[in-house]
Amino acid sequence: MSRKESPLRQLTIRGFGRDLERVLRDRARREGISLNKAVVRMLEEAAGLRPPSSGRGGDIGPALDALAGTWSAAETRSFKQAVADFEQLDPDLWS
Repeated sequence: MSRKESPLRQLTIRGFGRDLERVLRDRARREGISLNKAVVRMLEEAAGLRPPSSGRGGDIGPALDALAGTWSAAETRSFKQAVADFEQLDPDLWS
């Protein structure tokens, strides 16, 4: 394997703030991976070299953030009525 292809290439990153460090450490802890692996994954995702990770908690990231808190009270009631049937359990399925 040539030096260019070596998986052990190194970079030193300086000048990042505490907020970024916290995000990196949180991701490493949440996914059960090393800090280095978390950084590499985030860089690959940002560069478009891998799809964004959903993490271990089923976290979908900020994909739906724009929708959070946008329903009116009437829309919320309508939605709850529409999905109410899904709250019912069929006892025959559990016996």
